[in-house]
Amino acid sequence: MQKSFDLSRRSALKITALAPVMLGGGLMGGLTRAAFAQNATASDYRALVAIFMFGGNDGNNLLIPLDVAGYSDYQSGRGRLALPRGDLHAINPTNTQGRPFALHPQMGALASLFETGQCAAVANVGPLMQPLTRAQWQANAAQIPPNLFSHSDQQSQWQAGTSDSSIKLGWGGRVADRVASLNGVQNVATAVAVNGRSGFQQGATVSPFLVASNGNFGFDSYDSTSRDALSLGFGEMINTARGHLFEAAWNDTIKRGITTQAVFQEALSRASPLVTTFPGSGLGDQLRTVARLIAARASFGVKRQVFFCSIGGFDTHGIDQLPDQGELLGIVSDAMAAFYRATVELGVAAQVTSFTMSDFGRDFPANGSGGSDHGWGSHHVMLGGAVKGKQLFGTFPTLRVNGPDDTSGGRWIPTTATEQYAAALAGSFGLTSTELSLAFPTLNRFPAGPLSVF
Repeated sequence: MQKSFDLSRRSALKITALAPVMLGGGLMGGLTRAAFAQNATASDYRALVAIFMFGGNDGNNLLIPLDVAGYSDYQSGRGRLALPRGDLHAINPTNTQGRPFALHPQMGALASLFETGQCAAVANVGPLMQPLTRAQWQANAAQIPPNLFSHSDQQSQWQAGTSDSSIKLGWGGRVADRVASLNGVQNVATAVAVNGRSGFQQGATVSPFLVASNGNFGFDSYDSTSRDALSLGFGEMINTARGHLFEAAWNDTIKRGITTQAVFQEALSRASPLVTTFPGSGLGDQLRTVARLIAARASFGVKRQVFFCSIGGFDTHGIDQLPDQGELLGIVSDAMAAFYRATVELGVAAQVTSFTMSDFGRDFPANGSGGSDHGWGSHHVMLGGAVKGKQLFGTFPTLRVNGPDDTSGGRWIPTTATEQYAAALAGSFGLTSTELSLAFPTLNRFPAGPLSVF
């Protein structure tokens, strides 16, 4: 028996070690199953689903010009990284005066949705302190974001939706703060991170609740009603009275986390199973979990939710960039398309928008190793029934090294700021101009304001 207890105790310690991650903040207080059950079915539901491509996706091969002059600049400037014209998926934006573009050969699923009006592209977006020209850059005559071309700094700036280091909270969290009251006391479900915690969802009052990509919550092995050794050992640990203040608070936090997990599991059990098939990839699993949580929105009683998913591997400096990026972009495209089909199945396609973010773009010419190095402005996609689809937002750069949009070496100066990109998405939640200015205090640095993507 002693051996069994020791084993269960070790397992329980492993579960306990997950607690700070799985709880994600102080949102669990007072949450009960009864509180969820009393809430009416949510009307006017909206959700944002962020997909972060960690490592710095090379946007130069995500969105490509197909007109004769544009493709010629692309082909000559990219060198060995240029993709054959015949392999590309042509798209025909309705707002580019007839200029055709294309998506990567592995992004056929999103190209189809672009052409049918559910997907839009955003060109040359990135962190800025203010609108910036090449002449200002060269003369050092304007503020630029700190620590440009750094993975960690640019990830933080994208997730904060600003380059102002005084703003520590994520833009998803700041938006969630503004809408959490619509969710009542059940605001634990306002921000949900799948596959890891992010600064993106950290607000002043809202913190993300973490869910594994397979839909598990971290305490699945514990059952307070069971007599198995693990549950008995873990139950003894958390139910023993503690004299030390920290130990007592820790036990209370674990118990609230277990209660919250039970609420999530119960809500998911009430939702109808999804018919939509998702690809068997990590991102596919994450977005399937998000779709399941959206399907359970009535049980949660929520009207606004912000989700965070991610995929890594985009730090492509070497000769394997073309196959590696192709595989990754195919995963992103197929998973996002499946997720959109799931929102159609759930009847919320016009209320849910998914979108991409990444550390930065990459430089235009191939480097000496055959890949590409850290850049700045990049291209992204938005997907959803409310998006003004089949359009290209922002300003596509001139694809020439030392051209009008280049710092030097083919690193594009963004013509759309992360604030403008993020505030456009936040606007889909129905925030007023005053609320947007509170959520994005640096947006006023960009007179053009949010992109008109909805």
